[in-house]
Amino acid sequence: MTTTLVPERAGGASPAPGPERAPAGSLDVSVIVPIVSPDGRVREAVELGPAWEEAAAAVRARPGQVRSIGFQQSFGESVCLSAGFDQARGRVLVTSPQYVQVDPHELGTMLARIDAGADFVTPWRHPRIDPLLNRVQSAAFNWLMRRVVHMKFHDLNCYFRVLRREVLQEIALYGDMYRFLPVIAFRQGFRVEEVQVRHLQEWGGAGFFGVGVYARRALDVLGMVFLAKFTLKPLRFFGFVGGLFSLVGGSLAGTIVVQHVFFGKDGIYNRPLFFLGVILFVLGMQIIGFGLVGEIIIYTQARNLREYRIERVYERREGEPGLDGGPR
Repeated sequence: MTTTLVPERAGGASPAPGPERAPAGSLDVSVIVPIVSPDGRVREAVELGPAWEEAAAAVRARPGQVRSIGFQQSFGESVCLSAGFDQARGRVLVTSPQYVQVDPHELGTMLARIDAGADFVTPWRHPRIDPLLNRVQSAAFNWLMRRVVHMKFHDLNCYFRVLRREVLQEIALYGDMYRFLPVIAFRQGFRVEEVQVRHLQEWGGAGFFGVGVYARRALDVLGMVFLAKFTLKPLRFFGFVGGLFSLVGGSLAGTIVVQHVFFGKDGIYNRPLFFLGVILFVLGMQIIGFGLVGEIIIYTQARNLREYRIERVYERREGEPGLDGGPR
């Protein structure tokens, strides 16, 4: 079973009595802790610095401060965060893994950035104190992400984040996209800031993951590239890939046909390269067709899509000078 804990705090106020749920935005801060394994350090994470059902029951005993959500079957962090967001009441949300990653005192610095106007604050654990193998894998992943999405985030693997409620109201979480929340929020037009935080010794060991984990990470990176660059321009992505396939396939098949027609070289249909070229050419045209279908969908839904977010509208009041300094 997967559980999500939602500890909440009102700024200087006592928790609302009784089981009634206060409206969203009525508290200052809600902390969302997805619990997806039986050996997480739940108590330490909830208090910010024994496990599973015992720990969940212990923190649940605090009336008005902690709410726990149980699922019938196991889900990933994205589902847990979405469910926690639906139940949270704070104007500011803190997402924490099921173990402590950073010094809890750094939360004050991150909340101060929110008060200063940031919409999303993501940490950068620096310097890292975990095993060398973990650091190498994390550095390689973040270096690759900086290159493919052209954003200077150094620690997308740290899930101790602070964000305004409005961010998750405009972002749909699914799959493993919780890893890339800072990137998606930035692309949506929110003000995302990265702050260096003090790293603490984390729960868990070091080591290489299975081949399937690295394959899923590679697919996640590919999906993130597509979302960041081609969501509203699918033909550019599918057109490039399909054009490359068609070019290679057409060149193979065309070369064999030219050799047969102009140089008298016998055998077209008994040459495997000819059929490979035809297959690649047809596959490329189909991929381009996917891009065209995507463009049609984007065109028909253009009025419901928005690539920008307006932070503030400036209006000139009566009697104020115009752009040229004179009255209007």
